[in-house]
Amino acid sequence: QVQLAESGGGLVQAGGSLRLSCAASGSIFSINLMGWYRQAPGKQRELVATITYGGSTNYADSAKGRFTISRDNPKNVDLQMNSLKPEDTAVYFCHAKLMPIGLGYVSDYWGQGTQVTVSA
Repeated sequence: QVQLAESGGGLVQAGGSLRLSCAASGSIFSINLMGWYRQAPGKQRELVATITYGGSTNYADSAKGRFTISRDNPKNVDLQMNSLKPEDTAVYFCHAKLMPIGLGYVSDYWGQGTQVTVSA
């Protein structure tokens, strides 16, 4: 069974930093892409940043210049968030496009989410 476990959320003042981490575990054959999404109260879930197996990154406009996504091994992904703003307050979800062992195709997996709250 595949699981994505997030850590690193919390409460921070505006202008501060947080680092989110996500670790994939279970019977995984390959991971094509990992990333972070967020969902604020009353809003739809939105892309924050993604990184492919090859290291190519993609950022939402709101994250460019402030957030950095990285992977130090194929099953982990981190999100360094600097210069945080109150509008960054949301539940942040780890996401992966991966192929479990024995499944034969790539599917989407999500973590349970971690709360990030930025106070003014």
